[in-house]
Amino acid sequence: MARLYPFRALRYDPSRVNMEDVVTQPYDKITPAMQQRYYEASPYNLIRVILGKHEPNDTEPQDFLPNGEKAHNVYTRAAQTLHEWRRDHILAEESEAAVYGYSQTYTVPGTSEMRERRGFIALGHLYDYADKVVYRHEQTFPKHKSDRLALFKATRAYCEQIYMLYSDPAFTAEKLIFGASGPSETVSSMIGPDTTAPDLAITDEYNVVHRLWKITDPQIINLLLTAMADKKLIIADGHHRYETSVAYAKERSAQLKLPFNQAHPDDEDSSPSVIADGDTRPMLPAPSFPEAAMMMTFVNMDAPGITILPTHRVVSGIENFSSPDFITRASAFFNIKELATPDLSALNAAPGTAFLAATGDGNYLLTPKQDIIAAQLKDISPRQAQLDVVQLHRIILDKLLGLDQETITRLGNVRYIREAEEAISLVQSGDANIAFLIKPITLDQLRDISLSGDVMPQKSTDFYPKLLSGLAIYALD
Repeated sequence: MARLYPFRALRYDPSRVNMEDVVTQPYDKITPAMQQRYYEASPYNLIRVILGKHEPNDTEPQDFLPNGEKAHNVYTRAAQTLHEWRRDHILAEESEAAVYGYSQTYTVPGTSEMRERRGFIALGHLYDYADKVVYRHEQTFPKHKSDRLALFKATRAYCEQIYMLYSDPAFTAEKLIFGASGPSETVSSMIGPDTTAPDLAITDEYNVVHRLWKITDPQIINLLLTAMADKKLIIADGHHRYETSVAYAKERSAQLKLPFNQAHPDDEDSSPSVIADGDTRPMLPAPSFPEAAMMMTFVNMDAPGITILPTHRVVSGIENFSSPDFITRASAFFNIKELATPDLSALNAAPGTAFLAATGDGNYLLTPKQDIIAAQLKDISPRQAQLDVVQLHRIILDKLLGLDQETITRLGNVRYIREAEEAISLVQSGDANIAFLIKPITLDQLRDISLSGDVMPQKSTDFYPKLLSGLAIYALD
């Protein structure tokens, strides 16, 4: 079962900071320029915790140092910063356990369409994938996991949320949290619960409006957690952090001599209990030990508002790259159509799987020769073999360009870029050999791949907008 918990979050005191100056995008979406901008925005910007600057003479994390040698690095500075902010009440712990309704109103990139995505923030119990409660949809990079583990151990806090998807056609959570009767087709009728103003409303650098509602009523919380108990959870964003947190939970369970997946005694008991004089309320569940859960945002796949953008691939560093030679070899597997310009409309108009290859010498639309591709991918499931991103990695990057996953990880010569214009400009300026523009994965494809136990290559999806970091923090101590 999917066990969820309310928690007493650490939150910024809005009387001490300007909230728009202290929140950030997720750590893995922060460029060096964004990092500098966040540093300059406020001395209390969360960047100093989740992605601090390296300094000369930084050491390795504590786990890798000889006995008696003390670490000093981005992780120790992050821990000290978090301690100081708590001491100075820049961050304050909530007085009651809560879950948080969370909405994001945004314009779909490249269009004028407005959408609102709704969900809620709570703690989610950590499970192995083998338990078939939490499912992944893409592979991960080992380097990112070791970095996040060092940060979690140093700070003893989860400052960012995992973005989890679940299915509920009845919209139970939405009705409990937002008071809505069901999904709506228009943004104007969806913004906020029917009668309650948000506790927090801020606009980020992409003009996304983020709203938060604190829910402390134990009856509502228990109804919500009960409704979620039978749900299968799919990781949309945050695979590295999730897998790192599972490893950390297992490590701590061994140290504490507590079973990794054992429920807290109160988990199965929602009977009333006297909390204070005359205050009889339902018991609220809690994890059996702090590391057994982490902070997550849960979003219903059956509700409107979810947007998945493509992540294009830009390849550089290939010696003696020749676009005519590449096209000749690609023609054994794909139908090739030369284009006057790298126009995305041609890609989007192509039915089924297709790629647009932009080179310094020309632009080409590639569509698969189905029988030949199927023979090349017979070692994987049909549902995976039909995905654009899988054919791109297995046939084009690996077979034609010699870039298997180990080589890509080692050399770093494949960049993952959201904006097609940026990908094309890197090729036109000579900074890259070739760019592959692809279509986005659909929500149905993601659901089918995840629940079947398959995984896609890294960076197969780009959910938009991202969850803001700094809205709430789960402190383990």
